[in-house]
Amino acid sequence: MKVLGAPDFELTVTGRQEVTPHYVRLNFDAGGLLVDRTPHPTMWIRLWFENGSKVMQQRAYTILNPDRENDSFDLEFAIHDGPAPNWAREVEIGGKITATIMGSKFAFPEADPEGYLIVGDSASLPAINTLLGAINGAPAKVWLEWQHEDDRTLPVAATANTEVTWVPWEKGGNALVAAVEGAAFDASGYFGWVGSEMKTTRATVGVLKTKYKLDKKSIKSQAYWMHGRNPF
Repeated sequence: MKVLGAPDFELTVTGRQEVTPHYVRLNFDAGGLLVDRTPHPTMWIRLWFENGSKVMQQRAYTILNPDRENDSFDLEFAIHDGPAPNWAREVEIGGKITATIMGSKFAFPEADPEGYLIVGDSASLPAINTLLGAINGAPAKVWLEWQHEDDRTLPVAATANTEVTWVPWEKGGNALVAAVEGAAFDASGYFGWVGSEMKTTRATVGVLKTKYKLDKKSIKSQAYWMHGRNPF
């Protein structure tokens, strides 16, 4: 990615934890990535993997527990069949991978919102946890889509003011969208964050605009995956 002016870094695996049979956390030496950067909520980097034909492809992952002093952080991987999760499942301590930082940005509204509406799934849960950790216990309603029973045991950075609703996955994301729509109220003073499957994300943003009365500037959205696309 240097051709685009984006710096590359060599990360080294320093530890691993199996959070559930379908979720792995890896600890990394950041290879200088954090030296000149201040981490922000939902901050992500691109990791580069071989796709089986020696062609390098990238996937984005959220930085967790960044420690600038020790230049280290964690990444979490939802495990399914594909080169990226397979790498996370099989890599040993000392294993290395190339990371690129490019395009990650996030800013809270200038005025503190009355609360937060947050929608996602196991793929976006790391980003959601960094967001929850940054809002200092402000009221938040969180909807999380689960595919495996043990997804519901994944740690969520909830406080006493956080309401978490787990929704079973359905093809097309219909159940998640319906759950969000079914709880609608006038949330015009709130901030919305959505990160899920592409079509589900788009539909959920529509619900936040029409049913919750959020304007475009009060919503941050990002598609985290696409149904029907070969998992990577």
